Amino acid sequence: MPIKKKYGFRVTVIYEDLSEKECQHSGYEKKAEADRARDAVIAQLHEGTYVVYKDIKLYELLEYWLENVMKVKPDFRANSYTTYKNCIYNHIIPQIGNLKLVTLNQGHILKFLKGLAVKYPSMPRIAKPVLNTSLEYAVSKKLMVLNPCAEIKLPAEKEKAGYHTLVIKESKTLTLEQVKTLLVASKESKIHMQLVFALLMGLRRGEINGLKYSDVDFEKHTLRIERQLGEDLHADKEKLPVHTITKQEVPPKTQSSYREIPIPDYVYHEILEERKIYEKNRSRRQHGKWIFQDLDYICCSSYGRPRSKHYHFVHYKKLLKELGLPDIRFHDLRGTYATLLMKNSVNQKAVAEVMGHANSIITVDVYTDKKAIIEGWLEGMQPFIDEVHPYDEQDVGLLKKMFGMDISLKTASGRSEETK
Repeated sequence: MPIKKKYGFRVTVIYEDLSEKECQHSGYEKKAEADRARDAVIAQLHEGTYVVYKDIKLYELLEYWLENVMKVKPDFRANSYTTYKNCIYNHIIPQIGNLKLVTLNQGHILKFLKGLAVKYPSMPRIAKPVLNTSLEYAVSKKLMVLNPCAEIKLPAEKEKAGYHTLVIKESKTLTLEQVKTLLVASKESKIHMQLVFALLMGLRRGEINGLKYSDVDFEKHTLRIERQLGEDLHADKEKLPVHTITKQEVPPKTQSSYREIPIPDYVYHEILEERKIYEKNRSRRQHGKWIFQDLDYICCSSYGRPRSKHYHFVHYKKLLKELGLPDIRFHDLRGTYATLLMKNSVNQKAVAEVMGHANSIITVDVYTDKKAIIEGWLEGMQPFIDEVHPYDEQDVGLLKKMFGMDISLKTASGRSEETK
C-alpha cells in the first residue's frame, strides 16, 4: 500500500490470548521492493523468527534480564549479581546501551570488547558472557533474529590463559619471609585467624568467615568447607536482623568448593587457641545488654557475632603499611598460598583442588620449568609450618571441657607432642 508517498505493508500479529499487535514496514521506493520485503516477513512468520518489537534498546533488555531473569534464579549468587550489575551499568550501557537490538551486530560488540580490554583488561571476560546470555534470552523471546555475540571470541591477549586456567601474578604475592613476618605481627591484631586461614590453607574470605568449630575433625585433623558468609540474594531483607544482610550463610562459590582439606599443625594450634578465647567470652558475657551469641563461628566478635565481608580491610591494610609489605589485596593471599605450594613442587592440579577449583589448573606467571610432581600438598608445606610455629603443649583437660570431647594432640604429620 502507498504510505507517505512511498510503499509499505502492515503485519497484524494475533497472540494466543487474542490480543493484537500491528507492525508497519514502510519507506520502500518501489512496489517491487515492498513485495520482496513482504515475502521475507512472511517467511519469518512461518519460521517463528519475526521480530515484533523493533524499538527495544540494549539497555532495556539488560535491565530487565538482570532483575527479572537472572536475579530470580535460585543458584544466582549476590556476588555474581553485583559483578554483572557493575559491568552492565559502568561499561556496557554507557558504550552501546542505546543501540536497538535489531540493529546490534558483531561489529558493535567486537569494537566494544576491544576498547574495554585496553582500559580494563579483565573486564571483557565478564562483559562477553553477560552480552551472550542476555542476547540469547532476547532471541528466545523473539526480540531479535540471531545472537550477534554467539561466535565472538575475546580479544587475543585474554585468550592466552586458556579455559579453566588460573594465572597467578607472583608480583602480587608475598614471599615466604614476608608471610612469616605478617603472621607473627598479626598475632596482636583482630584478623589473625583470617590471615592464618588465607595464607596457610588458601581459603576465600567468605569461606573463612563461615567456618565453624563443628567443621573441624579433631581426630583426622581436617577441615570441611561447606558454607560461606555473604549476601543471600533471595532473602527477604526486611525480615533479616539489623547488620546481617552480608552475614547470611550461603553455599560455597561452586560445587568444587565443597571440600575437606588437611589442617597444618600451626593452624590446628591456632584453632585451639582461638577456642579458648571463644569460651572465655562466652562465660563472661551471659548477662547484661549484650549476650554472647553461641553460633560456633571460629572468626567472630567477642560477642560471638560473625564478621562481615569487609571487616578485615582496615586491619589488613594497616598491617601491610606498618610492616612495609606490598599493598596487595586480601584475595591475593590465596595466590601467595598457591605459589608457596608450587615452589615446594606440589602438583598444580592438587593445588587447584585444595583451593576449591577442582576443574582448573593453576599456573604462576614466572615459572617456565616444570618441577617434579609429588602427591600430597601437605608434605610440601609442612617444613614451612614447622619453622613458623613449633607446636606448643596443650592442657588436655581444658580442651576436653571446651569441646566436650577428647582432642587429639597428635600433629597432622603424625608426631606426638612428647616426641616433638
